[in-house]
Amino acid sequence: MSKIIALANQKGGVGKTTSSINLAASLAVLEFRTLLVDADPQANSTSGIGFDPRAIKASIYECIINDVDPRDAIQPTETPNLDLLPAHIDLVGAEIEMINLTDREYKMRAVLDKVKDDYDFIIIDCSPSLGLITINALTAANSVIIPVQCEYFALEGLGKLLNTIKIVQSRLNTDLEIEGILLTMYDVRLRLSNQVVEEVKTHFQDLVFETIIQRNTRLSEAPSFGVSVIMHDANCKGSINYLNLAREIIRKNGLVKEESRKHETVNS
Repeated sequence: MSKIIALANQKGGVGKTTSSINLAASLAVLEFRTLLVDADPQANSTSGIGFDPRAIKASIYECIINDVDPRDAIQPTETPNLDLLPAHIDLVGAEIEMINLTDREYKMRAVLDKVKDDYDFIIIDCSPSLGLITINALTAANSVIIPVQCEYFALEGLGKLLNTIKIVQSRLNTDLEIEGILLTMYDVRLRLSNQVVEEVKTHFQDLVFETIIQRNTRLSEAPSFGVSVIMHDANCKGSINYLNLAREIIRKNGLVKEESRKHETVNS
């Protein structure tokens, strides 16, 4: 049985796709079988992990709308233990096509139910909206990670997202939990970054992950090479940050196993 984690924030540019790709890759490197689900019509997770969305024949769209078996759409990646359920631009029309479907909020859950026993973790990269596809992701997930950038207006729109999560919890998925709030794009040199960290921790306290994702050149470069930052440069600060986040999630869920302990020697 897998742990399904959605990364959601309707605000764009918060590091959601970067975090989805690199958290999934980090869990895979720690020898947990991991599936990355691209639920964003922009298909940035698909291209960022090395696939051309235009060449994708079967994607999450076909699985939701045409009942294609997800195993026929899932692609292995260059990272051992990491698979991808890709997206392409057709997903942008899925919300309109789903309006008249019965149980339309549960379509993604039905898709992932078919493969969840094949993986330890399923990471869903949501689109930067609170539309029906994102609602599907939250309904399918066990928990949600909320990336928040360490910049001005960091908390803007967060209340709306939290309200949407509460609605999903009350009406669609009573088991949904907030896995944590992830601070991203942190620059130790900027006074503003430190102020945002303090503000978010004051507001949300224990919900905030200990791990903070720092700005890092290698992290920004990796998608242009179609690989995760760990495959691009395993020793850079970005890789270490995401490995530490993966370990934090593993510990929180009581899933530490012998294979992952071998990697505990990586410095913070």
